[in-house]
Amino acid sequence: MSTASSPASEPTPPSGATSPYASPSAAALISAVDTYDIRFPTSRQLDGSDAMNPDPDYSAAYVVLRTDAPDGLEGHGFTFTIGRGNGVQVAAIEALRPYLLGRPLDALCADPGTLSRELVGDSQLRWLGPEKGVMHMAIGAVVNAVWDLTAKRAGKPLWKVLADAEPEWIVSQIDFRYIADVLSPEEALRMLRAGRRGASGREAALLERGYPGYTTSPGWLGYSDEKLARRAKEAVAEGFTHIKLKVGADVADDIRRCRVAREAVGPDIRISVDANQRWNVDEAIEWTRALADFDPYWIEEPTSPDDILGHATIRRAVGPVKVATGEHVHNRIVFKQLLQADALDILQIDAVRVGGVNENLAILLLAAKFGVPVCPHAGGVGLCELVQHLAMYDYVSLSGSTDSGSTDSASTESASLGARVIEYVDHLHEHFLDPVSVRDGRYDAPRSPGFSATMRAESLAEYRYPEGTFWAAELAAPTLAAPTGEAVA
Repeated sequence: MSTASSPASEPTPPSGATSPYASPSAAALISAVDTYDIRFPTSRQLDGSDAMNPDPDYSAAYVVLRTDAPDGLEGHGFTFTIGRGNGVQVAAIEALRPYLLGRPLDALCADPGTLSRELVGDSQLRWLGPEKGVMHMAIGAVVNAVWDLTAKRAGKPLWKVLADAEPEWIVSQIDFRYIADVLSPEEALRMLRAGRRGASGREAALLERGYPGYTTSPGWLGYSDEKLARRAKEAVAEGFTHIKLKVGADVADDIRRCRVAREAVGPDIRISVDANQRWNVDEAIEWTRALADFDPYWIEEPTSPDDILGHATIRRAVGPVKVATGEHVHNRIVFKQLLQADALDILQIDAVRVGGVNENLAILLLAAKFGVPVCPHAGGVGLCELVQHLAMYDYVSLSGSTDSGSTDSASTESASLGARVIEYVDHLHEHFLDPVSVRDGRYDAPRSPGFSATMRAESLAEYRYPEGTFWAAELAAPTLAAPTGEAVA
């Protein structure tokens, strides 16, 4: 395959980078790359429904990297879709197989950034983006699988691998092309060195108390008012101090549903709202103002995720309501511009939308430089499992805070409402070997080695599309159409 070399002007990371990965088997290779089209029929209960996506079937384009190493460890990764199109995403991952087969395992785990740059830089595949869309998400799935394997072979959860890594090595994993005008490798290194001060205390606090979460589980647009109120009360009883509602289909309905939610949880619980890109700029301003009586904390994805200046206009007009976005932002370059334009108050990384861990490290650094809190997008299939690692690393070794952009000491950090929270949705976790654990509205820090990405073998066998046991039975029924909308044979 043809690959593009880095231009001479590309910023060079500082020297002295040392991998945290210990090499146990110098001769081992990547021996197989297996892909799976995994789909769950969530549309039947309207789980995940919103104004833009009324009937999602939460799905994962899933990849397993197998090796010939005697330890038998595997790297698992995936990207998230909502049904139709998952097969296209799987095909994009399969297009990356030649880059992986026969690759020396130790070199790969010691330096995932080299693979990331090769995949992003392929001159012909790059034409399909560049650095956006289905191919970029495929790269993210493969890169995340490498990080899963790296963490497993290091015997640590990913957040701990990153937190323990030397700043020089973290910088070596980041592609500074197109963002060096705002964040240079040298500045990133200074930030990472500063972020390590007090890290041991924050790690202890994380292990003891966990990381704050908020829940979207009460607020799916397809839920009845009764179900909304019941689940909102349940969320508060479970310790959540922040819930989120989907809005954007009908303003009268949204006003009624926000009233139901506010009456259910009282005045002291945060309520955020999420329009899932439904509005034009003027509509977003008008609609958000119409909901102001219910004290929304943020309005999420009020317009197209590509409209940087539109977000800036909305932000200026709807304060004190905050503007949050990021789950559909293509790459670090767009995040850079959103930050430069003062277009968002809350930055929402997604573990699988961009090019994997390496690019998310760049985005976390950009957010830290601008002092903008990161509240990761989760839910979906396995998104909670993945993104918790990135948020916890950010807390321990970069931003040092679950509040604003400034570093807190572990001894003074409050357990009250802060600016930083990880989204939580209470479905599909049972399909993972290391599912998230949430207690009293807070994420427990993962202890098991890896990226928490490994799905159970029985779930892969049951929900693989179309030959898995669940879908084979569904598609054999002559009177039913597949929930994905694909024709029944």
